[in-house]
Amino acid sequence: MNAARATETGPKEPAGVAAEERSAASEGGGTGAARVALGILVSRITGLIRERAIAHYFGNSAVADAFRAAIRIPNLLNNLLGEGVLSAAFVTVYAKLRAQGRDEEANEVANAVFGILALVSATGVLAGVALTPFLIDVIAPGFSGDKRDLTIRLVRILFPSTGLLALSAWCLGILNSHRRFLLSYLAPVALNATMIAALVTLGYAKQTELAVYLAWAAVAGSVLQLLVQVPRVMELLGRFRPSLDTRLPQMRVVARNFVPVFLSRGVVQISSYIDSMIASLLPTGAVAALGYAQTISLLPISLFSMSVSAAELPALSSATGSTEQVAEVLRVRLKAGLRRIAFLVVPSAVAFLLLGDIIAGALYQSGRFHRADSVYVWGVLAGSSVGLLASALGRLYSSAYYALLDTRTPLKYAAVRVAITTVAGVVAALFLPDALNLDRKWGVAGLTASAGLAGWVEFYLLRRGLTRYIGLVSVPAKLMVKLWSVALIAAAGAYGIKRAVGTNHPLPLAVVALGVYAAVYWLGTLAAGVEEVREIGAWLLRRLPGRFMRQ
Repeated sequence: MNAARATETGPKEPAGVAAEERSAASEGGGTGAARVALGILVSRITGLIRERAIAHYFGNSAVADAFRAAIRIPNLLNNLLGEGVLSAAFVTVYAKLRAQGRDEEANEVANAVFGILALVSATGVLAGVALTPFLIDVIAPGFSGDKRDLTIRLVRILFPSTGLLALSAWCLGILNSHRRFLLSYLAPVALNATMIAALVTLGYAKQTELAVYLAWAAVAGSVLQLLVQVPRVMELLGRFRPSLDTRLPQMRVVARNFVPVFLSRGVVQISSYIDSMIASLLPTGAVAALGYAQTISLLPISLFSMSVSAAELPALSSATGSTEQVAEVLRVRLKAGLRRIAFLVVPSAVAFLLLGDIIAGALYQSGRFHRADSVYVWGVLAGSSVGLLASALGRLYSSAYYALLDTRTPLKYAAVRVAITTVAGVVAALFLPDALNLDRKWGVAGLTASAGLAGWVEFYLLRRGLTRYIGLVSVPAKLMVKLWSVALIAAAGAYGIKRAVGTNHPLPLAVVALGVYAAVYWLGTLAAGVEEVREIGAWLLRRLPGRFMRQ
């Protein structure tokens, strides 16, 4: 990899680019990341409402296990062909063409990528429906009888939504490249709202029947998620003529990027499926608890890390000039992005570790989901907290590699991570509980903790590799000490409130305890002189009332 691989300075931006787009681009990653974060926040809030409804009606039952496994399996194709891969393979090329004023070529690439993506998605969906029984045996070998039969039925219903979500990710790539960050990240609200409506309306049904209804609702919601983005995308493209033209020179670059990123994303997905497979060998409720915990643990990754990474990738990919000029752009933007991510993710990790039962209780404790289930999910969350910061920072490092058109290095490091996760996960989940004389269900907490340790190895490798080309860019140790110290002090105060108030009323407890936690962290970092808290506060005062909705 060499920074010189970035295209040299091209023509100036064409006059046809909208003034608001030039303004958004000039504002840099902060505004773009904030818009992504706003969209993700709203969609994740509706997602958490959806998860609470699922927990209310299914709890940690066998049907909950089946639905969790089912919705995970068809998501493989979506994750492989979705946002992460398209961002690295397509957006990097598309954004650079637009930065050079080559809009016509950029549109040709977009049309070709859409056509090929649609064909591959359709083929994958048909193959997935036909091979579902075999997939179940591989992914959830611990399922048998009625649980296995229900999982097969749900997977076959859900598979078509996978292709729709992959096309939705293509829309997201177009919108992000044009700095239209808000709409694409709000689109999943349509999917969540459809599933929530199905649960509320049909909640009287038996659990098995309700799971089937919910699967069909997910397909309908996927259609809506795609359709809400289409009008704006068509407006930006101007001419939409899907093709399968692989002869375009830029398509060779997309293909060259796509294969290693596809494999890299596949390696990560393999790790996720290995987790699910191991969890299926644990007592009933383990797969469901893993799903509930992952919904929570992925929130800061999506809200903070993905928002920064998604906003930075088009800007990083558009960098032009000499090798040193491109490297300097990367250093400056990475430094700011890493600091913002650390400021927001460190308190999340501490909260998962020390206050996870409060979080799980507030989100899920209702109906068939009881206090004991909240404590169980807390254990899984505590394991997830081990590698939360590493995963968040590593995502931005990976974006820097992709911006430099190096997609193979992250693949190698992802493979190392999966190898460690697999070996350590089997030991921690299946053997460690017996060695410690614990209930075997707690093996799922060992599973997430081992994955966290592997995440730190991948983070170190990504940072070391990037240092060779642009120099060391990391979060200053002094800043990290301040963040962890203040977060631990804030958590101690919130934990004291829990001990004093009790856990009989989870939602009011969460409002008070987590409110105190957030306030102490904010004031503590302000007193410690952390720059990010002042910048975020000033930004909110200036722009929150109306700037977001400009898009």
